[in-house]
Parts: sequence; structure tokens; C-alpha cells
Amino acid sequence: MEGKGIAGKLLEKSDEISHLAIDIGGSLIKIVYFSTNSKCSTNDEAPTLSKERQEVPNGDLNHHILSGRLYFVKFETSKIEDCIKFLASKKLQQCGAQCRHSHAVDKIKMKATGGGAFKFADLFKEKLGITLDKVEEMESLVAGANFLLKAVNREAFTYIGGQKEYVQIDQNDLYPYLLVNIGSGVSMIKVDGEGKFQRVSGTSVGGGTFLGLGKLLTKCKSFDELLELSHQGNNRMIDMLVGDIYGGMDYTKIGLASTAIASSFGKAISENKELEDYKPEDIARSLLRMISNNIGQIAYLNALRFGLKRIILGGYFIHDHAYTMDTIAVAVDFWSKGEAKAMFLRHEGFLGALGAFMNYKDENADSMPLQLVAKSSSCIVDRIHNSTRVDENETGAVDCRLRVSSSFKIYDEVKRCLPI
Repeated sequence: MEGKGIAGKLLEKSDEISHLAIDIGGSLIKIVYFSTNSKCSTNDEAPTLSKERQEVPNGDLNHHILSGRLYFVKFETSKIEDCIKFLASKKLQQCGAQCRHSHAVDKIKMKATGGGAFKFADLFKEKLGITLDKVEEMESLVAGANFLLKAVNREAFTYIGGQKEYVQIDQNDLYPYLLVNIGSGVSMIKVDGEGKFQRVSGTSVGGGTFLGLGKLLTKCKSFDELLELSHQGNNRMIDMLVGDIYGGMDYTKIGLASTAIASSFGKAISENKELEDYKPEDIARSLLRMISNNIGQIAYLNALRFGLKRIILGGYFIHDHAYTMDTIAVAVDFWSKGEAKAMFLRHEGFLGALGAFMNYKDENADSMPLQLVAKSSSCIVDRIHNSTRVDENETGAVDCRLRVSSSFKIYDEVKRCLPI
């Protein structure tokens, strides 16, 4: 959901937020929060169980189940003031040791990852009285991806010939895989298991490149606007194709079709035109195609390097955009000769925020981390109705249950944001 729309649905809701995590990247801010829809007390006593609060099925009276949803929100980092206002509008509540001993705002902590967790730490403290509890970025990305692949139904899919095909991954056969996270830049991470990973490669040509060059070359002011513009364009008006070089023919000897791109933006070399002579939508389309092709090829080469057949792509650059997914999928399929497949995620832009969310700890559980799968840890988002998957509703929010200790305390909104 776009931060631009916070004056609408989000600000009208009086959600009770028990956990919230944030991923502050170079281009975008991503937020994941768990919200109950129950009415709870705001005093120092543990909350009364409502219809949506149930005892833990295994009989552990030291824990309760809170029913609710995980919500996903984004803002542009350049508009961080909107993010601050959004957070100030919410009822920030914490579990366990996060704010147990005092209502004082200096006790409120929020899990945060990404470079902005360091860059903007003082701003969050000044405006909201919130301390950003920093979580390592690569660790968060991997934890978020593993959760989505294991717990959320109809999460991973391939994109072939304009069609999505959802893939049910056997949890016993998930690892190893290559995680390609496309943020401002691109990180490529070899994932071997829970907590077992290595960043093996990357590229500086990513979402930040798309938005940065897009702003310079077109009049677009936002990522979404640039992406929408690209949807209307024709990259063949700017890109030099194999057919342009070979008189409309394929280069059959090396397997290149006449429609393959020989040089991105290549036609601008020989045409006597200025920037304003080209349509902005064609420029946006060519730019998107260039970056997507580059990422797809580098991803395949790293998969080949480590003998990996499964390539998982995340990051908000993808944005469920058909042309982006098609370009990356075709690139991986072409270079691997069909042996490797690019797989995409429905919540691709929120891996880091999800991983940071899972890093919350329960004071009564020997510091076991919060997990979003049904395991024997102390503070978990369980699989709803004891099913094997977490359910997702039509808005993209994930229906789930949060298992918390009986010492869970709820506090009302701690502080309104100061004028910005």
C-alpha cells in the first residue's frame, strides 16, 4: 500500500498494534505490523482475552494466542515525514521486555533494518521517542524469505508467457537457493538453511538506478509513476535490436532472435534526435528492460557458479509488474537453456521488514526469537486454524495468530509526532 494514501484507509483504522518492524532502504521504507481487532485494556495488567484470543492449543497457560493480521505498507524514503506521521497515528504497543517497566517513551523500541535504521535513528527518537532496535540487513532478508516460502499459501510463483503459476515448495527440499533482493542496489545471497547464508554477489544497477535515471530522463517523480509510464512504452523505439543490425533477420548461428536487444538505448547513437524527441514512456520501458535483463543474467551466472537451480527474486523493484517479471524470467531461461527458473514472491518488497519483525524476543522464553511458523518458540505467528499454511486475504494482508507470553502488556499510543 502506498504511503501516499495514509489519509485514507490506514489512518481511519484504530488498529491495536502489538509488533511493528521497519526496513529503511535507500529508495523505499517498508513496514510490516501485526494488528489485532480486539478491544484490550491499556493498564498495567495483562489484557483480557477476547473472542480473538485463545489459550495455546498445547495447554501452555503461560502463553496466549492473539488473532489478527500482518499488514504491509511502504513509503518513499525521500518522504520519510509521511512515514513518521503514519507511525504517530498508530497505537504503538509492545510485548514483553520492550516496554515492560515504564510508560516512558524512551523505553519504546521498534525493530528496524536497512541502512536507514542507522541514518534516521536520531529522527525517530526526536519525533516519536522511539529507539530503533537494529537488525542485521542480510539476516532479515533471509529470515523474511524463508518465512514466506514456508508459511504463506500461494506465495511463490513462476511467470511464463504472461501467466503466473504458483509453486508449492517442499519444505524438505527448499535449500539451497539463490535469493536475489532488488532494492536500490541488488544483493545475491546463497541460502543454505535457517540462519545459514552468504552474500555471494550483487550489482549497483538496481531499483535506485531505475528511479534515479528515470527522474533525470522523464518527468516522473515517484517509482510507481515511472513504473506505470513504462507500461505504456515501446522499448524498440530506443533499443537497438539484433534485427536492426542484420536487416530484420535472426542471428541463428548463436541463437539470437531478431527481436533480441543488441544494445540498450542503442538507436539513440545513430538517430539525430534530442532527449525531448523521444517519448518518456519509451525511455522508461527501455530503462526497465535494461536493468531487468542485467539482473536476470547476473542472477543466472551466480546460480550456475554454485550449482543452484532455484532462483528466488524479491525486492520492491519487481512490484508484481508483468513486464519486469517477464524480462527477468526470459533472461534466466535463455541463459540457463531452460535448466533454471526464476521464481517471484507475492510480498517481494517486504522481506527485510518481515525478517526484522521476527527478531522480537520474549523475556520469558530465554531470549528465543519470535518466529512466524509453528515451532516450539515462545512468541510466534502460528498457522491459522492449525493448517499447514498461513492464509492471505484479498488485500495482501496475511491472516495469522501471534503467540505471546501471559506477561504481554498493552499500552496506548505513547506519543504524537511533533510538527514537521
